Amino acid sequence: MMQYKNKTFPLLPLRDIVVFPYMVAPLYVGRKMSIVALEQTVNSADEKLILCAQREHDSEFTDPSFVYDVGVVAKIVQLIKLPDGTIKVMVAASERVKITEWNTENSFIEVKVEPYEDIYENDAKLKVYLKTARESFKKYASVKKTISNEVASQVAEVEDPSKFADLVAGALSSEVSVMQTLLENRNVGDRLKNIIEILEAEISLLDFEMDIKSKVKSRMEKTHREYFLNEQMRAIQKELGEQEETSEVEELEDRINKTKFSEEAKAKALGELKKIKTSNSNGPEVQVSRNYLEWLLEIPWGVRKDIEIDIPSAEKILDEDHFGLEKVKERIVEFIAVQKRKGNVGGSILCLVGPPGVGKTSLGQSVARATGREFVRISLGGLNDEAEIRGHRRTYIGSMPGRIIKSFRKRKSVNPLILLDEIDKMGAGRGDPASAMLEVLDPEQNSKFHDNYLDVDYDLSEVMFITTANYLHHIPEPLRDRMEIIHLDGYTEDEKLQIAKRHLIPELKKTQGIRRGEFKMSDRVVEEIIRKYTREAGVRNLKRELEKVMRKSLTQIVRGDKKRVGVNLKNIENFLGLEKFRYGLAEEKDIVGEATGLAWTQAGGDLLLIESTVVPGSGKMNATGTLGKVMKESITAATSYVQSIALQIGVEPSKFKTIDIHVHVPEGATPKEGPSAGVGMVTSVVSVLTGIPIRKDVAMTGEVTLRGRVLPIGGLKAKLLAAVRGGIKIVIIPAGNKKDLYEISDDIKAPLEIIPVSNVFEVLKIALTEKLRPLDKISIESTESSHQPTIN
Repeated sequence: MMQYKNKTFPLLPLRDIVVFPYMVAPLYVGRKMSIVALEQTVNSADEKLILCAQREHDSEFTDPSFVYDVGVVAKIVQLIKLPDGTIKVMVAASERVKITEWNTENSFIEVKVEPYEDIYENDAKLKVYLKTARESFKKYASVKKTISNEVASQVAEVEDPSKFADLVAGALSSEVSVMQTLLENRNVGDRLKNIIEILEAEISLLDFEMDIKSKVKSRMEKTHREYFLNEQMRAIQKELGEQEETSEVEELEDRINKTKFSEEAKAKALGELKKIKTSNSNGPEVQVSRNYLEWLLEIPWGVRKDIEIDIPSAEKILDEDHFGLEKVKERIVEFIAVQKRKGNVGGSILCLVGPPGVGKTSLGQSVARATGREFVRISLGGLNDEAEIRGHRRTYIGSMPGRIIKSFRKRKSVNPLILLDEIDKMGAGRGDPASAMLEVLDPEQNSKFHDNYLDVDYDLSEVMFITTANYLHHIPEPLRDRMEIIHLDGYTEDEKLQIAKRHLIPELKKTQGIRRGEFKMSDRVVEEIIRKYTREAGVRNLKRELEKVMRKSLTQIVRGDKKRVGVNLKNIENFLGLEKFRYGLAEEKDIVGEATGLAWTQAGGDLLLIESTVVPGSGKMNATGTLGKVMKESITAATSYVQSIALQIGVEPSKFKTIDIHVHVPEGATPKEGPSAGVGMVTSVVSVLTGIPIRKDVAMTGEVTLRGRVLPIGGLKAKLLAAVRGGIKIVIIPAGNKKDLYEISDDIKAPLEIIPVSNVFEVLKIALTEKLRPLDKISIESTESSHQPTIN
């Protein structure tokens, strides 16, 4: 052991290598700082330096943390300067040391070190570790071809545990951090234990690699052997004049000849068949071609299902499957009639738009049944990859056709009805799925639809496409332009009652296993469930509530409590709990500052309560209730308009400087957006400023301008349905929506008094319980002047 007190050594930082004691290693030095360190070492008396590994491969020296502080003392054995300026140096390491002091003021690094001595514990355990490590290294050397037999023999003969551990560590090729941990481990027993673990892991990895290579080699030899044997067999059979049995290739060729391909598709199929014939039958290219041909042959080419359209029969099917929706069914029948006369789809594509549960998807199934077409549903919700529509190119592993082509493989005809469900929920991701749908739905393009996998044109012109959506404005404009929009706004209470009686209750009795005579529910109970346990445009939640009632009833019957169950108004809460919704007016009495608006939501129409109040302030306006940008702007416009008509509504203009107006739309957890609540905002603010209550039985909808005009709105049918459900008697609508009333059934309009208006004063005249009392401008001015100080 050398003495290092007060002695300094040059430091040589090492990249990607850890040098152990007793190790002779060649190093290539190129950094200026390291070259100077070598020159200083050569000029020293003992030609020794310190070798330490860098913590990061690409880092340059900035401070002592740049390198590990445990390394080895090494002597330069040989030094050769290379033509490119780098130096090749051979070093022989002797013992571990730890750096205690650093000197970075020179052009190279100098350090002081202290011995880093080994620790020996438990001789018996150490002998076991040494024996195990020797056996593991012997096995490792036998599978690691880079270790020569001479080196393996020399290491195996070493008896000193510390020296053996260092020699084995020098032969390993693990990561720098792992090797540095070994170097820093002073406990010889622990060091041997760590080396055993590393050796066993390396042996397992090498065995696994050899096993893979062996299997690959065996498989390749088998493939080549089978190929040559098959070729020899064919040659022998040909010489003997024997006829081969029909091969898979001949079967594919026969199917190709029988299929009514287009010219382009047939040429493509024959080209792929030629590849299969001329290639090794077990090669990967053959499997790709075989899969492609299977897809090409599985989809229908020229196979049509006979379509016999009978208009009375179609009307009967639509009426059987759907109660109500008369306008919608009428438009669908017109669509079918055009097809019957023209003999083809005719280019029109229907888009059924409406809230969930109103029967959009089931309408598509009914149209398929009415026209005699095969029905295919393709869900587009969440689709964000263009390849899902157009298919993947065959260059990718596992590539397949898109969903459109896949649907033909299922139905085996070129003229099915394809329902593209939730077309408004396609997202942007890889490519643009919405743009890909343009080619599918455009009659001018879809006769030559190009799927990337098939790589041939496929005719979609005979397909009847129907799409569904919840939100029309989520569909891109170019795509929307190619479709004819049919709105399904929802059902009236009477329609829901009839749907429950004719469809839901019989279906649920069957699915729940309720026998005849075991269950009874009156129409009044169904109406109660519709009014107080559901609030929706469709009937999906109604079905859930009815199912819940039947499950509880069946439980009582199966348990033996009752033989038959009757549900009535008195015991309905035992089945469904307390009422979930209040049925009737939005408010029970006329209240100042509370107006009832009408809103359109994803679930259909709904009543919208608008509250206003005034507090002392400085003329500010506050709006709360999770309001969207457009609705906030609507409130601002309403407040500005009210200030402009202050005299006409009986409010002194100066009053606005001393108060703050707060407009709130309850149910703050629900986001609200749109301008159609403008008339409700104005009415609420006018009411709170004048102190005149608003009629509880009046609901209103319409956008308001700064000049007080009432502009048309959308979703009128859904809003009128909400008014009927809420027990509203009078509905104020914009005069511009008067034309829309002709499209709304009398069942919806009958319970309501619908009043079209053109300006705000018409709204206020109807909605407020008292007449407005305008102020005279002259009297206001004289009142203000009387408060002015007199100057003498």
